[in-house]
Amino acid sequence: MTDSEIHEAILILREEVKQWQTPAVTIVSQREGDPFKVLISCILSLRTQDRTTGPASQRLFARAGSPAAMAALSEEEIVEAIYPVGFYRNKAKQIRELCGRLITDYGGKVPDEVDELLKLKGVGRKTANLVVTLGFDKPGICVDTHVHRICNRWGYVRTKSPEETEFALRERLPAEYWLSINDLLVTFGQNHCHPVSPRCSTCRLAYLCERIGVVKHR
Repeated sequence: MTDSEIHEAILILREEVKQWQTPAVTIVSQREGDPFKVLISCILSLRTQDRTTGPASQRLFARAGSPAAMAALSEEEIVEAIYPVGFYRNKAKQIRELCGRLITDYGGKVPDEVDELLKLKGVGRKTANLVVTLGFDKPGICVDTHVHRICNRWGYVRTKSPEETEFALRERLPAEYWLSINDLLVTFGQNHCHPVSPRCSTCRLAYLCERIGVVKHR
């Protein structure tokens, strides 16, 4: 995929994703408008499907909507609210510790810079970028497995890890698409451009895609 073709790809993706469900963390950001809740829902979403993340986030925020209120809950209370997200006991412990750190080191506020967010235990680049983009509407590129896989499948980047893909996209992707690329490709990857046997025969982007690494498709 060339630099000029990425504009065509994004235009098509914006039309295609209208038929599918918006990612759970994005729904939280749109509904709540709160960087703290974006951060917590990001943590809940790791290794968890959206149909579980959304309801778990709602149950937890019904009990506590701020770092202070969340830190006041016991780990067991958090477990009860977020079950059955993946690694729910580990996440309950992480959430309490994270809230304590936000209170002691950041005055109960979520930092709005990637480098500061990365200082929080358990927060990686994917989560940090998602909080910056969805929570604060600041420039950033969130790269998860879908973004990494599809951008390489297109031939738009040639990288070996999501982190490498993030920095490659920072160099190449037009800034106007930074905030939306994650939502578009996560939705597209979950519903159409699957890791194994993607739906190439019905894909409107097929003529732009180099299909790198695709062994079998439908």
